[in-house]
Amino acid sequence: MSRNAQTVASRRCCLWRLLCLCLLLPPLARAQEPGVHNALRTNVPTARVVIIEDPDATQYLKAVPERVQAMVQRGVTNLMRTANARSAWSKLVATNDIIGIKVFTAPGPFSGTRKSVVAAVIQELLNAGIPPRNIVIWDRHISELTDAGYPELAQRFGVRMQGSVESGYDLKVFYDKPLLGTLAADDVEFGKTGPGVGRKSYVSKLLTQELTKVIVITPMLHHNVIGVTGNLYSMAFGSVDNIGRFENKVQDMSLAVPEICALPIKGDDFRLEDRVVLNIVDALICQYEGQDRGLLHYSTVLNQLRFSKDPVALDVLSLQEISAQRQNAGADPITNNIDLYANAALLELGINDTNRIQVEKYQ
Repeated sequence: MSRNAQTVASRRCCLWRLLCLCLLLPPLARAQEPGVHNALRTNVPTARVVIIEDPDATQYLKAVPERVQAMVQRGVTNLMRTANARSAWSKLVATNDIIGIKVFTAPGPFSGTRKSVVAAVIQELLNAGIPPRNIVIWDRHISELTDAGYPELAQRFGVRMQGSVESGYDLKVFYDKPLLGTLAADDVEFGKTGPGVGRKSYVSKLLTQELTKVIVITPMLHHNVIGVTGNLYSMAFGSVDNIGRFENKVQDMSLAVPEICALPIKGDDFRLEDRVVLNIVDALICQYEGQDRGLLHYSTVLNQLRFSKDPVALDVLSLQEISAQRQNAGADPITNNIDLYANAALLELGINDTNRIQVEKYQ
């Protein structure tokens, strides 16, 4: 046999061996599934975020309820990978749970958590067999809930409305931090004196003694100190007293917010954030300036709802979106508190690495 013939035969043999090897290997995962973006196909833990977008979800900056209802159904169904919404909710809550829907109402009805999103979630819970009295709309203050129009919603569905402050505080469960500030009138230790007064933030009885599950719904809203008024911030500072000592410094908030979320409330293996079974970002409108003030002229209509079981992933993506919208509007750049989300990841509250966040977008 000539040298050329030997070379050809050798190559054919190698190719045949390679083909046999390929047939024995498991099939490679598809690079991208329909509706999936930035999906990782590795064994590294990832966070899933489902984004539902409907260009007709709002009209003249007001939500269209039937559109929002359909978005909530699709979001929960896709997140939980079930055939219908009722099956999806059954994976998150049980009919005997006391379910708190945590909203953020300080900016008012147009820039805070929108009632139409909360109404859609309540309707879905009712459809899943949850008794109305087992559903509680809550925020820090009853007065803010009232100003945002939530009494009408509670009356319409027969659900309850509570403030964490008005529910009182559990003196056995607290966040202890040697950082003092000016106590407010509704703080447990207001008016007291003595060693150690003012260094504790007590957890509301609403979280320690009543609610068994929590759904956090936050607007996509700018925050002057940490960049975004996100799920972690809303849950942490809505649950404890004596928060004024943290609110104006980036370093203090970057530690306090995740540490409060990771605070043990029933033994060392059960944390405050463990109450949360679902996080939703109301991104129908993104307000990129203003924090607690309703400033719709500093807003962009996104017509999105974002769903995840990971609050850190949602907050990081919201931070990116707000930064992008500020840049598009020519607004001054903000100092994004990346340390807060890095600390949250270290405390295993979620994923802060965008390369490990699997985003599934459905239109």
